[in-house]
Amino acid sequence: MLHALRCAGAASLARLHTVTGLDESDIESELIDLGADGLVTRMSGDMSGWWLTDAGRAADARRITDELESANARSAVTVAFDRFLVLNPELLDLCTAWQLRNIDGIMRANDHSDPAYDSRVLDRFADFDRRAAAVCAELSAALPRFGRYRDRLAGALDRAASGALEYVTDSTASYHTVWAELHEDLLATLGMQR
Repeated sequence: MLHALRCAGAASLARLHTVTGLDESDIESELIDLGADGLVTRMSGDMSGWWLTDAGRAADARRITDELESANARSAVTVAFDRFLVLNPELLDLCTAWQLRNIDGIMRANDHSDPAYDSRVLDRFADFDRRAAAVCAELSAALPRFGRYRDRLAGALDRAASGALEYVTDSTASYHTVWAELHEDLLATLGMQR
C-alpha cells in the first residue's frame, strides 16, 4: 500500500483498488493501520485522499530497496528502465497527438470529432503498446509486482479502443497515467530522482 501511494500520489480507496487490485475494505483496513503507525494520512477537502507521510516515504524506500536487493534484480530492472526511457518520448508524442491536432496549420485541441484521426492515433498506441509489453515482461520477470502495469496498460487501451476515449489520457486509469505511475515506480525502485 505504501508503494502504491508512492507511485500514484494521493489516492482514494477506489483508485488504490485500481492500482493494487485489492478489495477496498482490505485497503481501508491496511491504510488505517498504516495511519496509526504514522506512515499515511487521510486528507479531506479539495485534495482529499490518502497520502504518504515523510515517514511512510522513508519506510517504502527501505522496503523496495530490500526487495530489489534480495531478488538480485537491480541489473535487470536497470536494463528494462533504459528501454523504458527509449519509449517514453514516443509515448509523450502520442499523448500530444491524441490531445492536439494540426488544423489548417494551427495546433488546436482534439475534440475527437474526427473518428478517422482518432483511429490512426489509437493504431499508433497499439503499436507502441506491443513494444511496451516487452519492457513490462522484463520488469515483471525481475520483480513480479511490475506485472500489474501490463494488465492496467492493456486494459486502458482496450477501453479506449471500445470508445471510452478518456482511457487514453484523461482519466486516473488512462494509459498515460498508468505509464507515468510505472515511470515513478522505476525511479523509486532504483532510488533515482526525476
